[in-house]
Amino acid sequence: MIFKVYYQGDASEVPVREHTKTMYIEGETERDVRLKIKHEPFNIEYIQPVKGAFLEYEKKQNEDYKVLEL
Repeated sequence: MIFKVYYQGDASEVPVREHTKTMYIEGETERDVRLKIKHEPFNIEYIQPVKGAFLEYEKKQNEDYKVLEL
């Protein structure tokens, strides 16, 4: 399953909506995704499963769509 991860680039800063970034990661569960990125210096805001029509929309509309291999 593909998950969309909303994060801040620096865990030491206060989260600001305008600085939120996204990335796509393949994993079995949300916990699996969290374990894959736990060593990164990110401040994870939210992890959302992406499937079906929502996944197709993300692929078409998001020019930065790329699933990370971790």
